[in-house]
Amino acid sequence: MTGPELSDGHVRLTARNIGGIEETSVSLTPGVNVLTGRNATNRTSFLRAIMGALGSDGVSLKADAADGEVSLSVAGETYTRRLRRENGSVVTSGDGYLADPELADLFAFLLETNEARQAVVRDEDLRAVLMRPVDTEAIRAEIATLQSDKRDVEARLEELDDLKRDLPTLENRRSTLESEIVDRREALDAKEREIEAANTGVEESRSKQATLDDRLDDLTEARSDLESVRFRIGSQEESLEALRTELDELEGSDPDLTTADAADVTAVETEIDDLRSRQQRLDATVTELQSIVSFNEEMLDGDSDLLDDSLDRETDTEGAVTDRLVGTDALVCWTCGTTVERTAIEETVERLRTLRRELLDERGDVTDRLRDRQMERDRLTEQRKRRRELERRHDQLVAEIDEREAQLASLRDRRAELSDTVERLEAAVDEIPEQDYSEVLALHKEANRLEFEIQQLTDDLAEVEKRITEVEAELAEREDLDARRAEITEQLADRRTKVEQIEAHAVEQFNEHMDAILGLLEYENLQRIWIERRQTEVKEGRRKAIKRVFDLHVIRQSEDGTAYEDTIDHLSESEREVTGLVFALAGYRVHEVHEEVPFMLLDSLEAIDAGRIAALVDYFSEFAPHLVVALLPEDAAALDDSYHRVESI
Repeated sequence: MTGPELSDGHVRLTARNIGGIEETSVSLTPGVNVLTGRNATNRTSFLRAIMGALGSDGVSLKADAADGEVSLSVAGETYTRRLRRENGSVVTSGDGYLADPELADLFAFLLETNEARQAVVRDEDLRAVLMRPVDTEAIRAEIATLQSDKRDVEARLEELDDLKRDLPTLENRRSTLESEIVDRREALDAKEREIEAANTGVEESRSKQATLDDRLDDLTEARSDLESVRFRIGSQEESLEALRTELDELEGSDPDLTTADAADVTAVETEIDDLRSRQQRLDATVTELQSIVSFNEEMLDGDSDLLDDSLDRETDTEGAVTDRLVGTDALVCWTCGTTVERTAIEETVERLRTLRRELLDERGDVTDRLRDRQMERDRLTEQRKRRRELERRHDQLVAEIDEREAQLASLRDRRAELSDTVERLEAAVDEIPEQDYSEVLALHKEANRLEFEIQQLTDDLAEVEKRITEVEAELAEREDLDARRAEITEQLADRRTKVEQIEAHAVEQFNEHMDAILGLLEYENLQRIWIERRQTEVKEGRRKAIKRVFDLHVIRQSEDGTAYEDTIDHLSESEREVTGLVFALAGYRVHEVHEEVPFMLLDSLEAIDAGRIAALVDYFSEFAPHLVVALLPEDAAALDDSYHRVESI
């Protein structure tokens, strides 16, 4: 279901035993939805419930529950996911709205721990975060396919160029043959008139005339057969020469094509399987760590009744649950039941976050190695395929050469037989008394020769015309092939620059939205925050490679109006949080996340003052069909009264 379809109607979320929520059912309207309330009122848990229903793993089961469920109903469809505690871990089942939540996790679910926000806050690699959803391996595979298609098209075009160059020669040959046939027919007509004149002037017996005619017919047929055999011998010799040349070239081809064997491919495939298994293990560990971090963050934020129960058991603490949570640095550990310092738990959670980032980096390394090994496997497989093709063609050439040599030997034997036959028939014709028929015999021999030549020329003309027709038919492909090559060239250019286009668009989006936001929020002496895209040289093992990076620049203005560059470290917490949100918005726009998920979730905006939060929410509302933001009552009061508010979860 697309974003625009969802934005036409209300959405209902139902959750049971999710985070700190025991059970709730809340309706959300198109546009801005404000979750307003004090701390420990399950606002973050509700946002994570939305994430879970949409398909994210950033949702946790209620600490004291064995199972839980979250459902999202919209436009007549319901998406349900279930969480169940099993053997010490939480197992998720059911179908969320999204098949792959990666884009939404990065650029739509903008809670405090969102990676896009944190990348700016911690001054991490911004390009790596923004480009993570881009499937570079698929782009490379598509480029390889297009390159192969282009080579095929260009090879065919070269063949057509050769044919086009041959066409004038064929047409000249056709004209020559036609002219020669006309000449031979005129000569034959003249000879036939001479024969007729000679016959009328000589009286001869019918039997002698019949004998002469029969012997001349036999002689003509024998000569025709002999010339045909000679022509076939010539054709066979030319074909044999071409086949032997191709065989010599084949046997002297690049030896590199014969280096890849099955063992090489198997070894690479084994390594690929190992890398995939490692990647899957890392994914599982990262997901589990995210669940643990999310759960502990909810506990620290106060979005869990388990923490409330722990606090209630401390008899020496007075006041409301929320007041006790905010006013003490000691907590009852929800795993072992002992009293520990909040900072100790926060440090543990931070170590878990660090471990997750390290595992994500390791997963990136594994993904790069996996891609390299897959490319190596493809190269080896192509080598093996090429080698098999060469071997098959070699066998074909050897077999065809043997067959043609046998045919050539047979034709040569046949030529010898026909030569003897022609000599014998000529001798038989010569036996007829010359005094009576010498002139007629000479005329008949000449006429027979002309008839034979006409027949040969006619056959040659038919072959040439047939070849011209075939060439013209093949050349008719040229226009389509030129169009296909242009199309492939355009597609290749697009694929080769696709990553660069995405990067440039991302930088443009960030800089554009950052300028607009800073104009609205009016931070004192903060003139501009912008990203510069540049290339740098890095070492990858023993090789040097070019890497593109995003540099975040902070420009401030002194009291006298002079602009100077500052560092990210000197941004206030409010400025840094706003920058992180705008960076996430740039990713949301560049990757067109609204087409996959029509929600954007905002949380942990306390570092920003209420007036700026209101301006920020107004700005973000233009891009997300459903914007759900969790705020304290005093911050929510600054927002437009028309926005839908949810005050009880």
